[in-house]
Amino acid sequence: MHVETTKLEFCFLVSSVIIAMKTEIRGNTSPISLQNPSLFNTPQSSLSGALTGCLSSLDGACIEKLLLHCASALESNDVTLAQQVMWVLNNVASSVGDPNQRLTSWFLRALISRASRVCPTAMNFNGSSTLQRRLMSMTELAVYVDLIPWHRFGFCASNSAILKAIQGCPKVHILDFSITHCMQWPTLIDALAKRPEGPPSLRISVPSWRPPIPPLLNVSSQEVGLRLANFAKFKDVPFEFNVIEDSSSSTAGSAVISKEPSSLHYHSLLSQLNPTLLNLEDDEVLVINCQNWLRYLPDERKGSAQDASWRDAFLEIIKGLNPCIITVVDEDSDLGSSSLTSRITTCFNYLWIPFDALETFLPKDSCQRMEYEADIGHKIENIIGFEGFLFWVMDVSCDLEVDVNGEEIFIVDKEE
Repeated sequence: MHVETTKLEFCFLVSSVIIAMKTEIRGNTSPISLQNPSLFNTPQSSLSGALTGCLSSLDGACIEKLLLHCASALESNDVTLAQQVMWVLNNVASSVGDPNQRLTSWFLRALISRASRVCPTAMNFNGSSTLQRRLMSMTELAVYVDLIPWHRFGFCASNSAILKAIQGCPKVHILDFSITHCMQWPTLIDALAKRPEGPPSLRISVPSWRPPIPPLLNVSSQEVGLRLANFAKFKDVPFEFNVIEDSSSSTAGSAVISKEPSSLHYHSLLSQLNPTLLNLEDDEVLVINCQNWLRYLPDERKGSAQDASWRDAFLEIIKGLNPCIITVVDEDSDLGSSSLTSRITTCFNYLWIPFDALETFLPKDSCQRMEYEADIGHKIENIIGFEGFLFWVMDVSCDLEVDVNGEEIFIVDKEE
């Protein structure tokens, strides 16, 4: 009977906050005025002691503390505390406010999504079986990677390492595992065109399947390759673009993330990573580029307990291809911790960076800004709101090392 009462109260909590979020549209960024601060001054409120001196000015540190209290309350089924914290967070959150307010709105959404699992029938706030994603044009994607700091930094650092590794080589083959749809390569092509000894013959191969996470494009991989080919022709760089077809994927590039497992995609992809199917040539040097890719390969065993994980199997296979260099660009942040509070702390401090960057370049009411933030927000929902298969984000250790016949592996860690 106690459990049923708790579920009923959680249903009311989730429904109340959803209604408040849907009916309140706050467009101002003036200092936050709490309508009923005495709610948190009662002796029974565990929130008041933790936030003494904080409620008058809800800065980033205080918001983070509120989020942690809400997470703890949800995990311990403390309905009263969760309701109090969500009430405060809902007064803080604004999709058109300052970076802290905008970030808070996505965290609140993720916490509601998590709370809804206690009582799914009360949830109609992003509660469908699939997560809809927005498709970007090539122009929008170019702007996106320029505005989000870690993409551009990763491109520059890995391209620099690649240029050094292929110096003097007449034929280069890049096997590209990336979530940013080849946006890294125009800069490299431009640099190769300026080589004193002349540009090499460049071939880029990409898999047709990619982790179904933002950013997503409204054009196919073949169209991306055609645009790269036109740019390479303009720069007088001999160029070829290949797509590694995945016969198991009928929805590659779709803007929908399904809750169904994708082991078939992984198995098909790994089976095609061999010299024959990749058409590797003896007179070309191979470069393998992993840009935010490893994080989305499951760390689960492929079959029995003796089998390697999909990620370990992928690393073993690309090692066996004998590349001259492997570049790995990934986030130096523990977004895959089993502890919800740890994930919230890291996520809040790490993903605040792009929200702050967008504040610098785009106005508060910019639709483009809101769309870019939505892509980051969906990642927050995934990290905070879900467990199990939908929780795609994993921790990639900063000391990842693979010996490739004595050759260099260049690892770029994007600092928090």
